[in-house]
Amino acid sequence: MPFKGKPSITKRNREQARRERNLEKEERRKQRVIDRRDRPEGGSEEDPDIAGIIPGPQPVQEFLSSEIPLAVREYSR
Repeated sequence: MPFKGKPSITKRNREQARRERNLEKEERRKQRVIDRRDRPEGGSEEDPDIAGIIPGPQPVQEFLSSEIPLAVREYSR
């Protein structure tokens, strides 16, 4: 029966790779904690995706005004 290789060497290599990945993960976690701590509070700023949007009925756009009846145009103002 032929051997596939020394299992102790391959196992050691796998364990070393696992330890390195765990150390990298731990460093990333620590960096995220530092980044969160240094980040300014974002509650007071306006969301840039909805900046300038006015709630309620929107005015009719000019290119559509000729196609919409007068009663609907006056309601949207």
